[in-house]
Amino acid sequence: MKKTYKNNNEINMSVLEHLKELRERIFIAFSVFCIIAIICLVYAKKIAFILQQPASGIKFLQLAPGEYLFVSIKIALYLGITISSPFSIYQILLFVLPGLNEQETKYLIPTIIGSIILFFSGLLFSYYILVPAALNFLISYGSDIVEPVWSFEEYFNFVLLLLISTAIAFQIPILQIFLGLFGIISWQNMLKEWKYIAFIATILGAIITPSTDPVTQICMTSAILLLYFIGIFILKILNQ
Repeated sequence: MKKTYKNNNEINMSVLEHLKELRERIFIAFSVFCIIAIICLVYAKKIAFILQQPASGIKFLQLAPGEYLFVSIKIALYLGITISSPFSIYQILLFVLPGLNEQETKYLIPTIIGSIILFFSGLLFSYYILVPAALNFLISYGSDIVEPVWSFEEYFNFVLLLLISTAIAFQIPILQIFLGLFGIISWQNMLKEWKYIAFIATILGAIITPSTDPVTQICMTSAILLLYFIGIFILKILNQ
């Protein structure tokens, strides 16, 4: 924080004040998380029904005592973290922004907002495109030999892995912006190396998508490449 201190007592008091403010903001963020998690737990059945939609026609079993209960708690916790994350980031910004200069603030706020938008865009892209494509392949493959009956916990872990990994992959433009702003690599060099990125994107697409069908991997690879070129375009606008 930009303040002038005259003696050690004032310095110590200022540090304590900052720690108190940080504690209050962490408490507020944690309280919001708890409220959202409790609400999600109350509506766990409806949320579970939404998560099951991409796997329509599949029968889910509870293979262990209390499996559905523990999965419901896990769903509530993950949703609580995800939904409350923008508010938590906002609380962190309120604590950090007074110590930043105008130039740092100019880039930090749009970058964080963009990161949040991309994260939730990745979740939606995964839920509406990748998850159905992957499940359709897994369900149809060998359906004439075996009947698909799944554990709900294993299904949730599968969907969660795909959702989170896709949301993280959607942070590629943010990483590019940071690399460009800190002068590590220019947008010209990024554009020049796009063929290597296409190869890496293909590998990432295969890793991120648990199924082996080409449609899902092509969708993921195409999304990564599109995000990469968006990052280049943003850096070009910023003249980096």
